[in-house]
Amino acid sequence: MAIEIPPMRASIAKLRALFHVQTDKPDLMRAQVKALSTQVPVLYFIVIVNTLALAYTHYGVAPAVLTISFPIIVTIACLVRARTWLQTRAEAMSEAAMGRLLKTTVGLGAAIAGVILVWGIALFQYGDAYAQGHVAFYLGITVISCIFCLMHLRPAALWLTGIAIVPLTIFLLSTERPVFIAIALNMLLVSSTMVYILLVYSRDFANMIDFQRENLRLANLDSLTDLPNRRQFFSTLQALLGRATREKQRFVVGLVDLDGFKAVNDLYGHTAGDKVLIEVARRLQGVRDDKILFSRLGGDEFGVIVDADLDDDAMQALGLRICKALEPPFVMPGIVVEVLGSVGFAAFPGAASTAELLFERADYALYHAKQHLRGRPVIFSIEHETEIRQFAHVERCLREADFQAEMSLNFQPIVDVERGKVVGFEALARWVSPILGRVAPDVFIRVAERSDLINRLTRTLLRQALDAAKTWPSDIRVSFNLSMRDLVSREAILGIVAIIEDSGIATSRIELEVTETALIQDFDQANESLLTLRALGLGISLDDFGTGYSSLSYVQQFPIDTLKIDRSFVRDVETKPSCRAIVKSVIDLCRNLKLTCVVEGMETEDQVCVLRALGCTTMQGYLFGKPMPAGEVLGFLKASCPRLRLETPKVLAAAS
Repeated sequence: MAIEIPPMRASIAKLRALFHVQTDKPDLMRAQVKALSTQVPVLYFIVIVNTLALAYTHYGVAPAVLTISFPIIVTIACLVRARTWLQTRAEAMSEAAMGRLLKTTVGLGAAIAGVILVWGIALFQYGDAYAQGHVAFYLGITVISCIFCLMHLRPAALWLTGIAIVPLTIFLLSTERPVFIAIALNMLLVSSTMVYILLVYSRDFANMIDFQRENLRLANLDSLTDLPNRRQFFSTLQALLGRATREKQRFVVGLVDLDGFKAVNDLYGHTAGDKVLIEVARRLQGVRDDKILFSRLGGDEFGVIVDADLDDDAMQALGLRICKALEPPFVMPGIVVEVLGSVGFAAFPGAASTAELLFERADYALYHAKQHLRGRPVIFSIEHETEIRQFAHVERCLREADFQAEMSLNFQPIVDVERGKVVGFEALARWVSPILGRVAPDVFIRVAERSDLINRLTRTLLRQALDAAKTWPSDIRVSFNLSMRDLVSREAILGIVAIIEDSGIATSRIELEVTETALIQDFDQANESLLTLRALGLGISLDDFGTGYSSLSYVQQFPIDTLKIDRSFVRDVETKPSCRAIVKSVIDLCRNLKLTCVVEGMETEDQVCVLRALGCTTMQGYLFGKPMPAGEVLGFLKASCPRLRLETPKVLAAAS
């Protein structure tokens, strides 16, 4: 039941609040201190000048204690306080310090008003009418000037008005002289107007600060998740870096990226994606404490700043907590979505000493996690630093490379074991650098994809692949891999189309391989690119099937002819029923959708037997042939290859 406060008590409470500093509003206090740091010194300057002027006109008329001692004391006190205010920096003050300073200002303002009033009245009895008029002018103009200087601090201005103006008005009225009575009434009218203006100005000033604070909050807040945004993340990082550098402290920067989020937007729309992001933010907030700040940097990427000295074990534990929090499915009406979170960490000062490099190092650790340990945390290490330097060296050499002379292709056979026949070859890139020697494909292709070199590399190798295929029998296909950057660039796709058309080779003999990772980067553009290629009569193959994000959905939505089952499912197909079940499901899917199914990574005849029993006939792997230079392909095709004509498979009981 609500307790009703009597109107009189409420009015009294509001009146009392007018005379107190609002210490519950730090932003307002900081704005007040900042304004007063320039205005209060002016106030003290006015008090000093007016006091010395009045003392001068009464010198020799009034006692020395009033015309010499008092002005000297007031001048010294005002100079000390003015110096204090001139050295005040609101940005560097704590809330408690600002509150104490403002309360002190209120008290000193009231004290100054009282002292000036008493001194002026004491001088009033000395001198002629002109001297008394000067006293009245001094009291009125000095007090009004002080009120103006304290307009940003309402309690101080109100106390000064009440302590100085009201008694002064009464005193002047008591003189019973028409001139002073007129001055008193005029001063009372001006003071009343000033109080009204003061209250309105004080209210508007407080509202303006609240408005600025809200604008600043919105400018630094992600509107969807209510987490700090990218701007606030880097602002906090820069401030923390400065403090940590001065105090020689450690802290940690991290990045969290959602694996599979792009598929959510593509399949269920951005509304579902937004709901997932909101829930991700809520789960991350459940992990945080007063030392951890989470921010949304954009899309499905989140930033982490840990203002604490964490060793590798503690960072790993925090990363696992974050990943664990994101593991449970995201349940929405009619939809259940599963995404994983990968995390990359970099610690200051071990990983880097600048904000930009710290972020880059954390991003590299995140990239490593997404490539090798998806859904797990990775801490930037010396090994990663070495990789970065090696990759930078590889990139420099790659930029200077003569692609036509240094790049080549090896070809690995794809066989139909049912017919005992080679049906195609997959083109695999090779690079022999005059500076680096042989460079592993996963290294230089990765470097090319992270730079602007991959499209140029694709064009060079595609021409070589098609030139080689021209020398093969007309029933042998060539399979060529496209990169993510090829698919999302319309210009790159048009260049690929031009190369294929100029080659003169039948498009039915060409198959282009893409990965799910490439498809999710830009769903619409990737689909448009594949449709363009498919319209030429090319085959489209989805590589590494089963290791991506939402494989079945891509089979339905993209123009795909072939699925290539990743080697990771084949490795244990002889011993693990779960692997056989997965492979059997994919084979059945291909049969129902009239797609070709190719199984990669075949190394033993037992694997072939199991897979034939499951219904697969098209295979690729070292068992049938290692990647070979273009000049050896025709010889391989002519030579007899017993492995292509295996006996009727031994149907394992476990595979039946």
